[in-house]
Amino acid sequence: MFASVLPHSTMLILRGSPALSLFRLQKLQEDLVASGLRVRAVAAEFVHVAELSRELTATELAVLEKLLVYGPRRAAAPVTGVLRVVAPRPGTLSPWSSKATDIAHICGLEAVRRIERVVAYTVDMEDPANLELPASHSLLASKLHDRMTQVVLESLDACAGLFRHEPPRPMTGVPVLTQGRDALVTANRTLGLALADETQVLQPVERQVGEGVVDHQVIHVGVA
Repeated sequence: MFASVLPHSTMLILRGSPALSLFRLQKLQEDLVASGLRVRAVAAEFVHVAELSRELTATELAVLEKLLVYGPRRAAAPVTGVLRVVAPRPGTLSPWSSKATDIAHICGLEAVRRIERVVAYTVDMEDPANLELPASHSLLASKLHDRMTQVVLESLDACAGLFRHEPPRPMTGVPVLTQGRDALVTANRTLGLALADETQVLQPVERQVGEGVVDHQVIHVGVA
């Protein structure tokens, strides 16, 4: 399936194999039920999205499809329900993407600018309308992804956001000297990090050095 991404690029969507074994799917369902979500079944499928400079020829498409057949073959039980797509955070490039894109270029697929892999979860719930509640929506997302490196989307078309190219943003400061730990808490929320004890570590370090902490330093501490 093709979708427009930018005026000079196209996104190709190719479905892949099941992403999780039956055992891991069962464990995920049990975890969701234990958290209070009334889930009857879960399915997880790899989906490949590719940014193209033009539509591929039939021969090029056949080559790409062969490249994206890999890993163990698993039987997938059909599940209908709510779709949630777990993808790398926009603005980042996953190691899988780097390798897959390099391989595509080696195979002569120069029209492929980038290939990324996402996981499409289908969640069968007893009461799907319950997910309209912010608390349930957030709870499901938290169980499916790592918010440090991933985002949760509600459609495959939304993966087009992975290929948006934005100019670098200016570096900003985190005013710990004047605002204390509250400044780190705000940066943690704004930058989408998962800092906990680290917010207490940065503040005394900054006071000792005598200068402000900038955003990339906060991100570094969160990833370390």
